[in-house]
Amino acid sequence: MILKEYAPSILEKNISCLTRLDHNRALGQISERLNVQVSDVKNVIIWGNHSSSQYPDVNHATVNTPSGAKPVRELVADDEWLNGEFIATVQQRGAAIIKARKLSSALSAASSACDHIRDWVLGTPEGTFVSMGVYSDGSYNTPAGVIYSFPVTCKDGDWTIVQGLPIDDYSRAKMDATGKELVEEKALAYSCLT
Repeated sequence: MILKEYAPSILEKNISCLTRLDHNRALGQISERLNVQVSDVKNVIIWGNHSSSQYPDVNHATVNTPSGAKPVRELVADDEWLNGEFIATVQQRGAAIIKARKLSSALSAASSACDHIRDWVLGTPEGTFVSMGVYSDGSYNTPAGVIYSFPVTCKDGDWTIVQGLPIDDYSRAKMDATGKELVEEKALAYSCLT
């Protein structure tokens, strides 16, 4: 956000932040739970801030099965796990790795950076979206003017926020909470700059 605000010659479309690490961790948690390949899981979403308030959302995610794509929620069939342990694990995974290894998850971050740039430059597969922190235009009633993670598709080196996904009340509350944190962080950043 600071880069966007103070380097106006850089187009906002050329600025993004890495929530792909969290996105990949969410894919991994689902694949492990269902005992499927990570490549068979798609369209999880990381909404909001790259912090413990982020919202890993599986409401639009699917798994490729021999009989076609099936919704993750249907296959997991455990809303308590999806709305509890799954979210907490994705939100806290980095801290858990540091605690266990006494080292950062640098290799996972590097791999995620490669995934992020590859999809941004080469494009996302048809029917697939990924999570990227981008300058919010207020889509999905999120706060405009902050860097917020959305579901995006990429083509020809450009990203586009996926529009029109239905948002339930549970998701709305989680998205609002992470948006509120970003607005507070922006206000704190600006108070330090003045």
